[in-house]
Amino acid sequence: MTNAKLSSKQVELEQSNFIAKVYGWMSFALIITGFVAVWTAASPSLVNKIIGNNFIFYGLLIGELVCVAYLSSVIHKISAQMAALIFIAYAALNGLTFSMIFLAFTSESIASTFLITAGTFGAMSIYGYFTKSDLTKIGNLAIMGLVGLIIASIVNMFLGSETLYWITTYVGILIFIALIAYDTQKIKKMNVIGNMGTEEDKKEAIMGALTLYLDFINIFLYFLRIFGKRK
Repeated sequence: MTNAKLSSKQVELEQSNFIAKVYGWMSFALIITGFVAVWTAASPSLVNKIIGNNFIFYGLLIGELVCVAYLSSVIHKISAQMAALIFIAYAALNGLTFSMIFLAFTSESIASTFLITAGTFGAMSIYGYFTKSDLTKIGNLAIMGLVGLIIASIVNMFLGSETLYWITTYVGILIFIALIAYDTQKIKKMNVIGNMGTEEDKKEAIMGALTLYLDFINIFLYFLRIFGKRK
């Protein structure tokens, strides 16, 4: 079915239903991450295994990267159910490593930072969804900036510069604010009108959710540098 055979109201309905599924999957993944993080932080023996064993800790980080890379590369070959399982597994692995946050920062500052992140994410996502402007150029600049940010962060692991730390913090927030709007617009355009309820539609929603989940997690971590209060 093509866009020409659908009324503008039908197109808008499909787009809104699709975005609702994207946000639903993203929210579900965030809940899983939060639940696993809190549960892990409440288990001293499990925390000690993660912190005290570099093989386990770095294994979890590598596992997260593998999940994202694998899901992105095989999304068109696997079922929607398998894609959902991989996405959920990634969110759970992320929760294990995120448990360190609950040990390092107060619960109150984590909660307030989450609310700040949610508010920022919501505002920029709404802008990205409804704006008539093409955000491609902004998105491309943000992606290039992200590459530079990653390089600067790696370099600062060796330099230990507090100035560079705060520069990357504020630049990182600006980059992900731009990416949230850009990715929302891109996900909206990515939806194939006419395939609502199909396997492809479900997989598109999961990939869109993964993209926004990553944006949310990253900007949360940068906000935590500013608003987080260490124990």
